[in-house]
Amino acid sequence: MTVLAAASSSTSAWDQPGTLGFLVVFGMGVVLYFVFRSLVKHLRKINEAARIEAQRAEAAGQADAADLADGARQNAARQDPARQDPARQDPARQDPARQDPARH
Repeated sequence: MTVLAAASSSTSAWDQPGTLGFLVVFGMGVVLYFVFRSLVKHLRKINEAARIEAQRAEAAGQADAADLADGARQNAARQDPARQDPARQDPARQDPARQDPARH
C-alpha cells in the first residue's frame, strides 16, 4: 500500500485538480466577460431603436390626432355652414329666449 500512495503523488502542476480547475473557471470568466460585453452592446442598439420608434409613433400619433381634429372641424363646418362664420347665422335658428325683446 505504501507503494501506491507514493506512485500517485506527482510533482507536476498539471496533475493537481486545483490548477486545472482554476484555469477552467478563469477561462469561463474571460469568455463570459466578452459575451456580456457583446450583450450590452446589442441591448443598447435595441433600446436606441425602440426609443426612435416610439418618438416616430408619438409624432405620427400627434399628426394623426391633428388631422383627425381638422377633419372633424371641416366635416362639422360642411354640415353646418353657420359654424364657419358666426355673422352668417340664421336668426330663425337662434334660441327664442335669447332674441332681442325689442324686436317682438
